Order: sequence, then C-alpha cells, then structure tokens
Amino acid sequence: MKKLIFICCLVLTVTSLTSCLDKKEVGTDVKLVTAEEMQSILELEDVQLVDVRTSEEYDEAHIVNAQNIDFNSPTFEEDITKLDKTKPVILYCKSGGRSAKCAKKLKEAGFKKVYDLEGGISKWLHSDKIKVKRKS
Repeated sequence: MKKLIFICCLVLTVTSLTSCLDKKEVGTDVKLVTAEEMQSILELEDVQLVDVRTSEEYDEAHIVNAQNIDFNSPTFEEDITKLDKTKPVILYCKSGGRSAKCAKKLKEAGFKKVYDLEGGISKWLHSDKIKVKRKS
C-alpha cells in the first residue's frame, strides 16, 4: 500500500513539474523566439526568414531579407513547397497569430526547425533589435 501511495505521489509530482515548464514552445519543435534570439539565429545558421502577412502588409514594412509567403493566399500550400525543409525557418506576421498557424503547418509538412517571432513584427517594429525596411 505504501508503494502505491509513493508511486501516485511521484506521478503527481512529475506531472505538476512538467506542466510548469517554460511555455516558449508553440507546438512540437516550434520555438518562440525574441528579436535578439532571431538575430543570433540569422547570424549563426543558413535560415529562411518568412513574412506570412499579405503582400500589402509586407510592402509597408518588413524585416530585411525576409521573403513573403501570404498565409491566407490560396497558393499558400504550393508556396511553402519552395522552401527547403532541411533548413531552419523563422516565421513572423503582425502579432503572432498567423505565424503560429503557419508554424504548425510547416511542422506537419516535415520541416525540421521552425522558429516563430514572439509578438510578430508589431512588437519589434520600433525597437533597434531588428532591421526593418519601410516603404519610402
């Protein structure tokens, strides 16, 4: 009986500890990153930087060297096949909603490393942490 109570307590403890872990993971193997972390990744790895907003939003302002693949485009599924599944991908949108959905789709499609910019471009637009190209 004591063993059973001990095992139950152990399982309960492990369960509660794992539920309190850092919630920086969006989904399976999708890591939410800050602008600083994104810059480090861009400097250290051969990364595909993808803006998943509309082309109009992209034209207004986007992170330097980002390519635009509109998550809401009818050709989205076809467009992501042009990305290299073996190379890391950093995604961003306006505030993080579309990029989180896109990240899930990329993981389901077999992409190995997927990062999602925390808070989207809106959170970092007026900071000095990322280089943004604005419409002139």
